[in-house]
Amino acid sequence: MAENSVLVEIKDLRMWFPITQGIIIQRHVGDIKAVDGVSFTIRKGETLGLVGESGCGKTTTGRVILQLYRPTGGEVKFEGTNLCALKGEQLRRMRRHMQMIFQDPYASLNPRMTVGNIVGEPLEVHNIMRGGELRERVQELLRIVGLNPYFVNRYPHEFSGGQRQRIGVARALALQPDFIVCDEPISALDVSIQAQIINLLEELQAEFNLTYLFIAHDLSVVRHISDRVAVMYLGKIVELTDRNTLYEDPQHPYTKSLLSAVPIPDPIIEEKRERIILKGDVPSPANPPSGCNFRTRCPVVMDICAEVDPEWKDIGGGHWVACHRSG
Repeated sequence: MAENSVLVEIKDLRMWFPITQGIIIQRHVGDIKAVDGVSFTIRKGETLGLVGESGCGKTTTGRVILQLYRPTGGEVKFEGTNLCALKGEQLRRMRRHMQMIFQDPYASLNPRMTVGNIVGEPLEVHNIMRGGELRERVQELLRIVGLNPYFVNRYPHEFSGGQRQRIGVARALALQPDFIVCDEPISALDVSIQAQIINLLEELQAEFNLTYLFIAHDLSVVRHISDRVAVMYLGKIVELTDRNTLYEDPQHPYTKSLLSAVPIPDPIIEEKRERIILKGDVPSPANPPSGCNFRTRCPVVMDICAEVDPEWKDIGGGHWVACHRSG
């Protein structure tokens, strides 16, 4: 792909949350390294899947890209503009092009606001339209996401989980953004509803030429919706490549262990397959291990892993890995 097709570029992104002690006089005694030196690009029109276990920094990465958290260090470039250097009105104008679909459809909608007010709020905040024009646009957005346009005067508690997530999708589409962070948009929904929301997201992407960062736990869903997949562990990305290469030829030991846990609907293959069970717990992001973050649980650990943090390198064909054994 041509270089000019890159929409979002992340360079050495860090988000450290300070740990303080004391009540009146607070002392800075350490940091929780939620995101620690992450670099990747997202191309126009593609879906980049971001996977990893709970607490690895996936959601924080998405929020830092949108500047909901201001990063500790690094760069977030959107169409060549470094968002970390923007403030006030400049940043507000850029926010029109980026939106987020939140994980919990029950918590992300204000229960005191009608659906019409929730979906129309971004248009009012950015002074795009008011009155009858706004109402028509809101009804059109509800129609686009598969809801009855006459639901505008209803409240969130009158809807099911799947319908609420559709309202969240309609709100994200209101400003006609180029880029949407989908933060585990289906994890709180029933399995039967998950497929409907995934199909809706794919249809919207094709219709409006959207670019997604799709954050998820479920590797089978990520394979279905993503063009490329990034695997995250304890604040760092350990592997990034296209979806077929990742599933057929994983290079990082953590990726291999994640994939070994995905059930295959073929009893013969499932019986022969080797499961990789990781020992121990994930280390604390406040006190990560020296060298490679994964070394304390890695089944193929070497002496060098404790001393040197593995280099993030391309081993060929856009397959990026951070492991001393690869390449």
